[in-house]
Amino acid sequence: MGKKASQLKSGEVKSALKAIGLEFTKPERKQMAVAMEEQITAAKALRKVSFPNDLMPAQRFDPRLPGFKMPKVKDGITLPKGKARLPKDEANIAFAPLPHLAQWIAGGQITSRRLTEIYISRIERRAPDLFCFATVMAEAALAEADARDAETAKGQSRGPLHGLPYGLKDLFATKGVTTGWGAEPYAGRVPESDARIVTLLREAGAVLIGKTSVGALAYGDKWYGGVCRNPWNPAEGSSGSSAGSASAVAAGLCAFAIGTETLGSIVSPSERCGTTGLRPTFGRISRAGGMALCWSLDKVGPIARGVADCAIVAGALHGADPADRDSISAPFGGNLARAPKGLRLGYLKGTLDKAQSEIGAALSALLEMGLEPKEVTLPDLPYESLNNIVLAEAAAAFEELTLTHRDDELGWQDDAAWPNLFRAAHLLSAVDHVQLDRLRHRVMQALDALFTEIDVLVGPPFAGPMLIASNFTGHPCLHLRAGFTEGKTRGGGTLSLGGNKAPGGANGRFRVPHGVSLWAGLYREDRLLEVGQALEKALGVAAERPKGL
Repeated sequence: MGKKASQLKSGEVKSALKAIGLEFTKPERKQMAVAMEEQITAAKALRKVSFPNDLMPAQRFDPRLPGFKMPKVKDGITLPKGKARLPKDEANIAFAPLPHLAQWIAGGQITSRRLTEIYISRIERRAPDLFCFATVMAEAALAEADARDAETAKGQSRGPLHGLPYGLKDLFATKGVTTGWGAEPYAGRVPESDARIVTLLREAGAVLIGKTSVGALAYGDKWYGGVCRNPWNPAEGSSGSSAGSASAVAAGLCAFAIGTETLGSIVSPSERCGTTGLRPTFGRISRAGGMALCWSLDKVGPIARGVADCAIVAGALHGADPADRDSISAPFGGNLARAPKGLRLGYLKGTLDKAQSEIGAALSALLEMGLEPKEVTLPDLPYESLNNIVLAEAAAAFEELTLTHRDDELGWQDDAAWPNLFRAAHLLSAVDHVQLDRLRHRVMQALDALFTEIDVLVGPPFAGPMLIASNFTGHPCLHLRAGFTEGKTRGGGTLSLGGNKAPGGANGRFRVPHGVSLWAGLYREDRLLEVGQALEKALGVAAERPKGL
């Protein structure tokens, strides 16, 4: 390339450098100007190319480090034995765990149609106040239920999900049914085919009852229908972005639901709504047909009312899919009928110091089971800096909104909202982005080393670096209810609705759930499920439901 005069001034280059926290001399800035003009020309040419949301980058994320060996896990879930009688009260039926619902349908004690009608009736009464459903598919659900009942009458069963109604986060494509991603620019979007998990759940016999609300473009609990609310305290939001899935499950409006997590979107609403959420190892469940926010972090997982429920659903969904280049083939199982003795239980130094009493009760229960405690540490690294990877990928996924100014249509326009974050992400340094990827590699090494010391890590969901670190490394997490506290309406972001929108208003006192998170090594969901099931039984708080529901 020959030298040419630059139209950029030294002061403009200086301002650009200031925006990314760098400083160079005036002669250096003058020299940089020519190269920057060439970069700008190339960038403008690139921005003329339109990319669909489902076009993945050429580079892909693989959580497995060199030398990784797949754990020897026996495929299949073993559940505790036991039978339960069908309750007379419909609310008790609605809140029943999946193994009981499956028993009742298989034994002819209840039909899929009746169960579906129970949930539809509850949705009609409860969902409008909770803003937890974007679309209710009552007619289609009843038709599916009738088809499953016809199979049951012939002695045919598709498995433990046969005839069970579920809610689907409105990020996943459903043929002929609006999939609006919670965002105003896409409110009228109607896909021509189903997402892979929709097909898998249909094959497993589950009945799709509706699309649950999602924070706009997978962020928060605010969507074009309002703010999704927490059934335990409708004066506060349900957190996000799997807001509707957690709210609907907590309110007993479906048997289970599907969520996604990029950076807390299964764990956070499960903590807020008291549900159980399983975020599997990255790549374990196909994302094909789902909205892409961050290709190297997006994960799919179940949200339910118990650990066994999550195990059953994940067991039906896991597996490699050619349509998702990041998907992997790995065994999935767990023996939830046995006591998890002899496992090494880790806890991060400092994370339990200010934890709520429920975390202490969970830790005590685990120690009583015979798990061996060990305090562990992670390297002192700038974990929060990794969040810029999410911002860069998300801004790329929705660059068209930014460049066409259709981001102005989004209802949430605060400093912390997507429109502003997408615009600001264009000033992230490409060099820093590569360095962030190298930092991510180092964090992968740190967590890999951590899980050679211990089998399971326990802690509060948001204490320490684990929520961020494990999402970027792809490690699995199970979050479950540990207890309750009583207090005023909680705020934060879009979470606090305020005002007198619920009995007692924003100043009333509410009994709300709190949970505990468990983490394990890559593809070791078996350990999470086994420990989680034993912990759920020991704590004895999973069956309580919101007042009046």
